[in-house]
Amino acid sequence: MDPERTRVIHRDLNRVYPTLVRGEGIYLYDDEGNRYIDGSGGSAAVTAIGHGVPEVVNALAEQVARLAYAPSHAFTTEAVETCARVIIEEFAPEGFGKVWFVSGGSEATENAAKMAIQYHRERGNGSRHLVIGRRASFHGATIAALGFGGNAGRRRPFAAILPPAEHISPCNPYRCRANGSCPECDLSCADDLEYTIRQVGADNVAAFIAEPVVGATLGAVPATPGYFQRIREICDRYGVLFIADEVMTGFGRTGRRWGLDHWGVIPDLIVCAKGISGGYAPLGAVLAKPEFVSEVRSRSGSFVIGHTSSGNPMSCAAGVAVLRYILDKGLIENAATSGQYFKEKLSGLAPRHEMVGDVRGLGLLLGVELVRDRATKEPFPPAWRVGTRIGNATLARGLVSYPGAGTADGVAGDHLLYAPPLIIDRDQVDEIVRILDESLTAVATDLMAVQD
Repeated sequence: MDPERTRVIHRDLNRVYPTLVRGEGIYLYDDEGNRYIDGSGGSAAVTAIGHGVPEVVNALAEQVARLAYAPSHAFTTEAVETCARVIIEEFAPEGFGKVWFVSGGSEATENAAKMAIQYHRERGNGSRHLVIGRRASFHGATIAALGFGGNAGRRRPFAAILPPAEHISPCNPYRCRANGSCPECDLSCADDLEYTIRQVGADNVAAFIAEPVVGATLGAVPATPGYFQRIREICDRYGVLFIADEVMTGFGRTGRRWGLDHWGVIPDLIVCAKGISGGYAPLGAVLAKPEFVSEVRSRSGSFVIGHTSSGNPMSCAAGVAVLRYILDKGLIENAATSGQYFKEKLSGLAPRHEMVGDVRGLGLLLGVELVRDRATKEPFPPAWRVGTRIGNATLARGLVSYPGAGTADGVAGDHLLYAPPLIIDRDQVDEIVRILDESLTAVATDLMAVQD
């Protein structure tokens, strides 16, 4: 749609957007008959089971015919109760037993923070109010979630109104600022959490939040072995709640049920969204342990949280259908095997393209960091918008990529994030890599002309 004709405020106000009319499997189709591979899984890592799955379509049709909305302050529904049971009994780590439903990841982050602060307050620790995040992180686009996040480019326009928050070093082996010997990590980036807690006072810290694999802002960077074990120890030592942001990594995306499963660590709260309903309806959630909820239940009796669409029956019905499909079709296992193959094929592009600096990720959450000089890891000038250029080049060839900027320091640096539906097979991976290969070549040629 032309920017002058549309009545919609799109993300890019100067871009002409193709109009999608349908989706099938890993493919999207526009009104001119063009086919696109959903290589990003939406925006991003959303479309867990692909498009047009009959089981989900039927579940939604049945639910809307029966009950589309319910006032959650007065009633529960079969859909919300069933969705909670499936999550706890089939997906949740040991010890979790309760679910609070919201509409998406930003809401989940903010609700988890509010719940953590209220938990401390009702236990007599009312001074615990700070949430510690990590630099180069992203936990949502709302004001409080931006405050917990540490991405410089996203925070700067709203710095004056962000809530107080502390940020520690990221765990990024490719660009480690704490220890020159990475990837032989000494976990000093994890120890930065203890230092920060001691600096601000443990009695002021409510929670620490982190993604197991940093998605949107770093391009699928997993923490090093031992990192989250050290984080868990530090949180326990100082009575700080550990909130795992599994919005991108949850429900099989990394080849295991949860991203933190790769480290064998259990957090205190889990925030999740995206793959929970596969893009068929807006849905997010906060997972908690029964004893956590019981502390509030036995005192005030209610968390101070609530949204218009909390526990929406339509969204929860979609969640049930999507999660059962993931289990029934073995998609967690496919994410592991197809993801490993995809990562190997992406790594194979490096010898052909000097700008491929690093390939990383777990399962089907993978990233390619783009650099001007591979030896020094120098990023491209931000004004060149290299990630966006390559994303546009792949789109023109039928592949939806998810480009990101600010990868190196929050301002400079480019990456591409890939998180296709968990149903993807090897032939489809090969098609993605072929298109990316062609696009890298085309953009490299254009950049040579710019430099000349």
